[in-house]
Amino acid sequence: MNLRNVAIIAHVDHGKTTLVDQLLAQSGVFRANEATTERAMDSNDQERERGITILAKCTSVLWNGKAGETRINIIDTPGHADFGGEVERILGMVDGCVLLVDAEEGVMPQTKFVLTKALKMGLRPILCINKVDRAHADPDRVHNAAFDLFAAIGATDEQLDFPHIYASGRAGWATLDLNQPSDNLGPLFDLIVDHVPPPKQVEAKDKPFQILNVLIESDPFLGRLLTGRIESGKAVPGMAIKALSRDGKTIEQGRITKVLAFRGLKRQPVDDAEAGDIVAIAGMSKATVADTLCALEVTEALPAQPIDPPTISMTVSVNDSPLAGREGDKVQSRVIRDRLLKEAEANVAIRVTETGGKDAFEVAGRGELQLGVLIENMRREGFELSISRPRVVYQTGENGERLEPIEDVVIDVDDEYTGVVIEKLSARKAELKDMGPSGAGKTRLTLKSPSRSLIGYQGEFLTDTRGSGVLNRVFSHYEPHKGAIEGRLKGVLVSNGDGETAAFALWNLEDRGVMFVGGGEKTYQGMIIGENARWDDLDVNPMKAKQLNNIRAAGKDEAVRLTPPRRPSLEQAIAYIEEDELVEVTPKSIRLRKAVLNPSFRKKRVREE
Repeated sequence: MNLRNVAIIAHVDHGKTTLVDQLLAQSGVFRANEATTERAMDSNDQERERGITILAKCTSVLWNGKAGETRINIIDTPGHADFGGEVERILGMVDGCVLLVDAEEGVMPQTKFVLTKALKMGLRPILCINKVDRAHADPDRVHNAAFDLFAAIGATDEQLDFPHIYASGRAGWATLDLNQPSDNLGPLFDLIVDHVPPPKQVEAKDKPFQILNVLIESDPFLGRLLTGRIESGKAVPGMAIKALSRDGKTIEQGRITKVLAFRGLKRQPVDDAEAGDIVAIAGMSKATVADTLCALEVTEALPAQPIDPPTISMTVSVNDSPLAGREGDKVQSRVIRDRLLKEAEANVAIRVTETGGKDAFEVAGRGELQLGVLIENMRREGFELSISRPRVVYQTGENGERLEPIEDVVIDVDDEYTGVVIEKLSARKAELKDMGPSGAGKTRLTLKSPSRSLIGYQGEFLTDTRGSGVLNRVFSHYEPHKGAIEGRLKGVLVSNGDGETAAFALWNLEDRGVMFVGGGEKTYQGMIIGENARWDDLDVNPMKAKQLNNIRAAGKDEAVRLTPPRRPSLEQAIAYIEEDELVEVTPKSIRLRKAVLNPSFRKKRVREE
């Protein structure tokens, strides 16, 4: 049987997962009476809620087309650059990729990020222009922009000679020529079989067994599952194997307990798997990502793809607030440490280091979203944590100067809001590179900006553009430090005691600023209950009840009507806080607080600085 391994790569929201749904449905993976779910590949809760792909996943379909029966292994990858570590490892398992581009939005920064990685590895791309049935679609402009992008990032002549196909993932059709309508994805399947080469590994099926681990998962019944593409030989259950680290040292020896191959959305045990196929192997307990599993006689490890370094870090520590331990059951530093190290093992784009204080850990990743997803997963598992403001990870240059990460930013915004966006970003040391109309009354701005100036900007950006702007960013390179950048312009309202908030007190405080809490909620000294209208911090009493006396006066008994509080989400809270503040995260609440709770110590600290 023919075999093809292909990855689907694209910018976020350009329709990868929806297209994979249709590929699965049309290849007969689902039985006639089986319920098909929308975005079947987005299997974890956060992916469904946020509508984004976070983890790369593999599926497999059988296609009976012009070239006979072919098994196509398809890998669905995330679009956000924050989860780029997933994409970098995955591309080593495939021989070709389908680059999906929205026919209206065109080429975006993350498209460039993933494509650069794919071209470097010598993959032969297919351009699929998706959503051609949208009202403002312009497939020809997008095709030209894609060609320019390929040329700009150094594609070889063979890669520049890429085929293109038009599709509508939602409607489930693809065609090589827009003048010849189609009602299915047959042309795309045939193009993949025709253009993507069969795996070279098939020729090495008689050599000793070798596989490079790319993904790691834990299964409650089978233990550790290691996924990768078999580079040579055969995998058979019961076979004795060993695991080698990158530098060729033996980590452990063991036996394959099960070989699982992807068949549709499910993994099925198989009696043997040959070189070129993508499989998951159970039986090892220590081997991890980038290690080689191989037959006992093999001595050299397979080369693993280097991963880009993290650009943002935050401190995750034990929750030490007065309300600690009331909502979560995992509160000890030992439990938090084990969970973070387990995450770092499975996700190579995250780095965890212990700090001087044993109760705090430095977690470095690609962006606020990636770290936010990790913290959200932990709070759902019952953890209580306190989190610092994200900081950028600096590097030291050859002459000893400090270098900071710079990002490419592309913003699509309604014409009337371009002025305020450029003004705000210029104040944050961003440089405008290009500006032009992008159709439908919108302007596209291209900027280069320091990563630290974008921390906390997303919320302000959505307010400035009345929710209509779209901001995309991707790490570009390191440059010399740009100097100080102005932080949050407003101070906060801080509770001066422990107890429950009183509606009467909050009603009186509304003139001072915007509240983050409602009436009858638990609060403690040092907890941030709102945003001050002025630049300085203010200690207030949110528990002061109405004085009861025996004199009745006109207007005394009016009901207190409070403005609904502005409750920040986890990402908004992380982006909002300053250096001397923390976010307290529990399974039920997200609270903001000062790092030093006692106000007299806080003032002393300011004086010392």
